Amino acid sequence: MIPAIAQLLRAAEDKVEASELLLREGLNGDAASRAYYAAFHAISALHLSRGQTFSSHAQLIGRFNKDFVRSGVFPPEYTRILTRLFEDRQLGDYDATAEIDRDQASQDVTDARRIVAAIQAHLR
Repeated sequence: MIPAIAQLLRAAEDKVEASELLLREGLNGDAASRAYYAAFHAISALHLSRGQTFSSHAQLIGRFNKDFVRSGVFPPEYTRILTRLFEDRQLGDYDATAEIDRDQASQDVTDARRIVAAIQAHLR
């Protein structure tokens, strides 16, 4: 595995761990944000394994859906999960009036961990 891919996967793991810590402390919006970034870094590693990089979140997610979900490598529910993770990250990072409840943040953390683990297994 090339070092940049390993670094992205390590960053994904770090973000999942951070999201779990934040969730335990009741910082739900921040937990949701870190959960999204865990998935983001894992997907970046996946794309990099094919020599691809993208300049925006929308491009990265769109190509993941095209290249890996529609082709059957990963289940279709990952599209819905990533969309929700991205939306919750937007709320957690940019909307001080929005509140992400503990259940939603917990689901985000669980789903991010699942996506990261699936991508790690795929890249092995």
